[in-house]
Amino acid sequence: MSATVSIPIAGFKDVYALPSVEKALQELPGSANEALRAVYEKMLRLGGQRFTVKPSTLPEMQRLFEELPNFREVLEDIRKHLALCVDSNDSIELPPMLLLGEPGIGKTHFARKLAELLGTGFGFVPMSSLTAGWVLSGASSQWKNAKPGKVFDTFLNGEYANPVIVVDELDKASSDGQYDPLGALYELLEIDTATRFIDEFVEVPIDASGAVWLATANDAARIPEPLLNRMTVYEIEAPDDAGSLRIARTIYSEIRNAHDWGRQFPEEPADDTLAKLASLPPRDMRRTLQSAFGTAKLAGRHEMRPDDVQINRGSRRHKIGF
Repeated sequence: MSATVSIPIAGFKDVYALPSVEKALQELPGSANEALRAVYEKMLRLGGQRFTVKPSTLPEMQRLFEELPNFREVLEDIRKHLALCVDSNDSIELPPMLLLGEPGIGKTHFARKLAELLGTGFGFVPMSSLTAGWVLSGASSQWKNAKPGKVFDTFLNGEYANPVIVVDELDKASSDGQYDPLGALYELLEIDTATRFIDEFVEVPIDASGAVWLATANDAARIPEPLLNRMTVYEIEAPDDAGSLRIARTIYSEIRNAHDWGRQFPEEPADDTLAKLASLPPRDMRRTLQSAFGTAKLAGRHEMRPDDVQINRGSRRHKIGF
């Protein structure tokens, strides 16, 4: 289940100025990058306005508190910031957040749930697979195969001026010595400079100040101090036993309800099956559950048993306090 979304569209915001795009297109030489020309034409076709959203009332968040028990502190702070927008003309405004914790405890899953709650669109940047700063901020159109960065792409192709942008595994960004993969974030995480963010490929300023930034990491020591100072850091612990049971129950329901074959299975698994699932980190629960459903089906059953939950040795989580 997901939280009930009660955040309506409040109005529109210009994320880029059409006259600037028209001028840039007109000034392109005949030998210019055709991909750049196509981007300018698309910008004109889509227009610069995007929806902005704000809460008229606080959204129902109780289910998120139940489904994500180890993220209570983050959810409490988000609720406080949303409360400030109620009965005002302000759109959603959340400070940049860093979720710090061990792999597999649900940080990326939380980010997607936050995007669902806010209903403002979602951009995802996996830093572990990136080696150059241009992936965030674009590469010069003078380079072969250059294209816009992830940030510009999220605003151009999305419907909202305040999307959730997740920078996953921030501490795993690697540099090749020539490009800093985190360089663009120094500008993007400051509202004053984010209002005129320039993608190096497009070279037309966009207002990226409405973005809701959420980063995840395992090790804060590998993140530059100036970036840490721009974010609110939350240390996320692994869920306790009771929390793990709630998470396992939620993921079971999500998978069951998302598929037509799911109606053949009971609404909740048996207690012994649930307990075995709860021994896994949240990241591993989903893929293990998907396999367990298939194992039960192959055995001619429409009910999952503990033996269907096949745990790899590397997946078993360390119990906390027991």
